[in-house]
Amino acid sequence: VSVSPGVSICVSICYQVYSTVYSIITVFGLAGNGFALLVLVKTFRQRSAFHIYMLNLAVSDLLCVSTLPLRVLYYVNKGHWNLGDFLCRLSSYALYVNLYCSVFFMTAMSVTRFLAIVFPVQNLRLVSERRARLVCVCIWVFICTVSSPFLMTVLEPPERRTGGGLKKLIMLNYLSLAVGFVLPFLVILLCYVGIIRAIRMIVIVMLAFLLCFMPYHIQRSVHLSFLSQTATSCSELVYMQKSVVVTLCLAASNSCFDPLLYFFSGEGFRRRLSSFRSTIRTQRQPQRQGAQPPLGRATKREREPVLPSTAETKGTATPGEGNKL
Repeated sequence: VSVSPGVSICVSICYQVYSTVYSIITVFGLAGNGFALLVLVKTFRQRSAFHIYMLNLAVSDLLCVSTLPLRVLYYVNKGHWNLGDFLCRLSSYALYVNLYCSVFFMTAMSVTRFLAIVFPVQNLRLVSERRARLVCVCIWVFICTVSSPFLMTVLEPPERRTGGGLKKLIMLNYLSLAVGFVLPFLVILLCYVGIIRAIRMIVIVMLAFLLCFMPYHIQRSVHLSFLSQTATSCSELVYMQKSVVVTLCLAASNSCFDPLLYFFSGEGFRRRLSSFRSTIRTQRQPQRQGAQPPLGRATKREREPVLPSTAETKGTATPGEGNKL
């Protein structure tokens, strides 16, 4: 099949881009994940369920970037694989296994964080190191099993004329799309929506920045750029002045959001508010109890000192008093 010069140039550029980008990812990925894995291993005594998920995620990412040099060689050789068919299939399989393992480990980390924030009491019972290890083993086994059809594929998709191979690849694509992306994405989305509902301070802070600070800073930058121009019309100047007024007022309105921030920032301020109400209520009670007698006048019984009763003083005589009896 003849290939047009334009297509040939496009393919050549793709090879250059892939080889360059994969080389950069390999260097930074190996360095970053290698360092993270070293830190996680050295601090393994301080392990928790979240720590175990991070450890497995670092291993997965490290294995993922370790397969990229083989792809770099493939693209440097202009699409020619010289390392044998088995290694080619193993390279594709390892890439997808570690790619989707990373997705599921991030999902597990999101669920763990969701339980710790939204259900802290149940989190003590549901989340443990033993269960985290079991989840990690299940993820590895599940992804390795589901990704086994990728052992039948190579680096490039089959040509259009080989309909059977292309249909199989399309089915694998929909399976990986549903199980490897849509499902984990929905789980992560629901977890962080629950976290945002639990931590309302995030919403208030984001609203304060989006509604108050962002318009002002954008407009100020545009305004300064506008002032540096020489040719400006009167209508543009009036519009700019109006926008200055609006955005500056929005920035000042941030003071109205701050009390909400105090209230929704956590239980600390609400406990202080409850303590403040109790203090006010306690201070009002003596005033209500002392409202019956006239102010400044105490009854005779209140003015007289209260003497201990006979029953109270019995047995508490001073030394020597027993001899007088």
